[in-house]
Amino acid sequence: MQPIAEQGLSRRAFLKAGAALGGGLMVSLYLPPLAAAGAPQKAALNAYISITPDGMVEIMSVAPEIGQGIKTSLPMIIADELDADWAKVKVQQAPLAPEIYGRQSAGGSRSMPTHFDEHRRIGATARQMLKAAAAKRWQVPVAQCHTEPGEVVHQATGRRLGYGQLASDAAAMAVPEKVALKKPGEFRLIGQFTPGVDNDDIVNGRPLFGIDVTLPGMLYAVYQKGPVFGAKVKSANLAELRQMPGVKKAFVIEGDGDFYGLQGGVAIVASSWWQAQKARRALKVEWHQTPGDNQSSSDFDRQAQALWQKPPQQAIARQGDVVKALREASLVVEADYQYPFVAHGQLEPINCTAHWQGGKLTFWAPTQNPAGGRQQVAKVLGMAESDITVNVTRMGGGFGRRLFNDYMAEAGWIARALDGAPVKLLWSREDDFQHDYYRPGGYHRFKAALNQAGELTALSDHFVSFASQGQPLLAASMGDNQFPAGFVDNLRYDSSLIEAQIPTGWLRAPSSNALAWVFQSILDEAAHAAGKDPLAFQMALLARPAKGNTSFNATRMQSVLKAVAERSSWGRKPAEGRGLGFGCYFSHAGYFAEVVEASVSDGQVVVHKVWAVGDVGEFIVNPSGAMQQAQGAIIEGLSQALYQQVPIEGGAQVSNFHQHRLMSMPQVPEIDVHFLPSSYPTTGLGEPALPPVLPALCNALFAATGKRIRRLPIDPGQLS
Repeated sequence: MQPIAEQGLSRRAFLKAGAALGGGLMVSLYLPPLAAAGAPQKAALNAYISITPDGMVEIMSVAPEIGQGIKTSLPMIIADELDADWAKVKVQQAPLAPEIYGRQSAGGSRSMPTHFDEHRRIGATARQMLKAAAAKRWQVPVAQCHTEPGEVVHQATGRRLGYGQLASDAAAMAVPEKVALKKPGEFRLIGQFTPGVDNDDIVNGRPLFGIDVTLPGMLYAVYQKGPVFGAKVKSANLAELRQMPGVKKAFVIEGDGDFYGLQGGVAIVASSWWQAQKARRALKVEWHQTPGDNQSSSDFDRQAQALWQKPPQQAIARQGDVVKALREASLVVEADYQYPFVAHGQLEPINCTAHWQGGKLTFWAPTQNPAGGRQQVAKVLGMAESDITVNVTRMGGGFGRRLFNDYMAEAGWIARALDGAPVKLLWSREDDFQHDYYRPGGYHRFKAALNQAGELTALSDHFVSFASQGQPLLAASMGDNQFPAGFVDNLRYDSSLIEAQIPTGWLRAPSSNALAWVFQSILDEAAHAAGKDPLAFQMALLARPAKGNTSFNATRMQSVLKAVAERSSWGRKPAEGRGLGFGCYFSHAGYFAEVVEASVSDGQVVVHKVWAVGDVGEFIVNPSGAMQQAQGAIIEGLSQALYQQVPIEGGAQVSNFHQHRLMSMPQVPEIDVHFLPSSYPTTGLGEPALPPVLPALCNALFAATGKRIRRLPIDPGQLS
């Protein structure tokens, strides 16, 4: 069956109720399947809500949980409109069923805007049916009944019936065509600080994550891929490995030559992961040559410099006459910026458990994109998607890495070779860093024109990025609407491409995590060159009439700028040796402005405090999760700015966190997060708080030291 969007149905679709096992109520989204002409219509049912006779409410969470708190916040929406007693709510992770649930992925900060309205209707429909069941039992009009957490109350007599008492009757009620949603002032859960539903299990070490999956008779696998991306096996000492203790199988997988399919390598299966890993250490492989054997970061740098000496290969955006504006400018600011390839660095290593039985595959996969994984496995193994079942586990971080399901294809291929025994594929930390889908590096050459009044009159950017066979690598492009596009009369964005054989992909706030840094940094440079306060300089830009760039709301950005300036006491003179810097950015439908206070002490960058103000729409469903998301994004952005890079010499030259560091707890500053409610639709929070902190930090260090940072990660030695 096709996903909802492909059927042309509204997201409300149809609601249908039925009796759950044990006499409870089950409410689910009903989607008429697409069928051949004349074939009987069959309903595909999968419950969102079930209520047992004892009053326990089970709510299915449809989006994968990667630490962003969606397993708590989405059920909160249903529970609030249902008027459930949260203490009696149990949340279960839904299996992959896009024909019922529609989009089931975690990426792009889309879970909340995709499901918010729909989940309100699902909860409100169930609440109305429970009221109808109570009214029928009491022989009173439904209008005389209202709900309190877990109960229906008859207003006139004070009679009460628990949801568990009404569940069976409610299952027989007609599903209402329309339901009234709560007014914001009636919310009991939405907007309340609510602990994560898995917190107790996590703290007590109970199995939740993909790495925790254990099945009877399960074997363990490791998979060795080449030192250069896409390399295929020429020869390997397989016979020797097969004689080692515990080793069940060792074999070559040819692969399909596709970075986003199944890369070639050597699979080793053993009774334990340590036995498989020990055999792997004895593995001797000769690899075929690849087009990427001689690529390197230093050569990329040389190519970028050479491309800047030539006309750009293609235009991205054009507005006015940049050449004339630069010629007539009172002052031209020129600067080159460079950022590296970056790995995801999720804490739970890549893993996947697969079981092949009778031509069918079952997965237990920590994947952000289970539907995409099923499609990828079906293509690689040449089987029908209907023969693949995906159970989604909780993830110990994803940040976009688990949107790519190479590990599912590997585990599926290995499981098929075992023909009956379940197998867990577990990558090492070195695998994680050396076979990632990296955030692409990039180079920007800017020219900014200022008139006598210190106003920005033109901006040009020659962006050098990466390509394969002339096509930009994934996440290596730039759109035509990068601010200040639409707010400066003369603008020119161009690009040129360097050929590279590197798998790239989406990293938290993809593209924005790099572009915010370069664009907010050059605007800060222009402001200082003009003798203007940087925040006031951008406020003046935002006050101009917008030309195009219709996705960007200047008023919303002005609001968060004003709020962060107030909260941080912008304009004050900080303590000796410290500097204040700010950055703002529109990313994934969210508007964030951030101020950093930083200094350099004993040759190290010290971040003292971060202030962040965001506008992500009308409702913050769970302020606890929202604060954690914003703070976590800021810490990740600071880590990228301070420490993270993946040098390339054929392949990736990093192996673990000692070379690709995360901020440690003693380094984490105080982070003040504030949300500005607005009348706009509620959006997600996984990404928009990250991009502004990188320029805010670098601009703060310029204010403290007078030295510009134009290459990431920051080299503290250049600031002393």
